[in-house]
Amino acid sequence: MSDTRRHVFLRAVRFADVDSQGHVNNVRFFDYLEDARLEMFHLDLHREGETPFSGLVVARHEIDYRRPLTFRADPVRVESWVTEIKPVKFTLGYEIRDDETTFVRARSVLVAYNVERATPRRLEQHELDYLGRFLIAA
Repeated sequence: MSDTRRHVFLRAVRFADVDSQGHVNNVRFFDYLEDARLEMFHLDLHREGETPFSGLVVARHEIDYRRPLTFRADPVRVESWVTEIKPVKFTLGYEIRDDETTFVRARSVLVAYNVERATPRRLEQHELDYLGRFLIAA
């Protein structure tokens, strides 16, 4: 059962994601996480009429492969939540799962980034407020 503070993104398992061993290739899971972040920090905010995040870079990824994920008709859920917020960075936790199985647990550190200056920046108040909606302390 999902915590309501988790962002949920449904991701189809594509045939192209599956390797010669019949399961989703380990590198493809990073695409799943990226798709979920794009939805969470840009597309959802556009749909809600809010300001999306203005520049984020990934500083770190950690991933634990729990069970093999094979090609299937039903999408998997990429559940994302915030575990820590600091002035210029925050940490996301993730699970890629269905109702019965957790396939992947992962963690990313994201840094607020000024694209024009190519330097880190402080998170803006609207960004901090949005992150707070998904905060589940580690």
